[in-house]
Amino acid sequence: MEHNPEAWLTEAASAAQQQGPGNLLRVVLIVLVLGCVLTAWFLLRGYKRDD
Repeated sequence: MEHNPEAWLTEAASAAQQQGPGNLLRVVLIVLVLGCVLTAWFLLRGYKRDD
């Protein structure tokens, strides 16, 4: 199997045209929410007190 980035990009572009913007937007929103949750957890865990 030969690695050809141009063929991969062409295939991804054609798949995106078939799916439409809905699925891409859904994935972007899910990644955004998960990133915010993980960032908040990472930042807020330092404020936990062990008394």
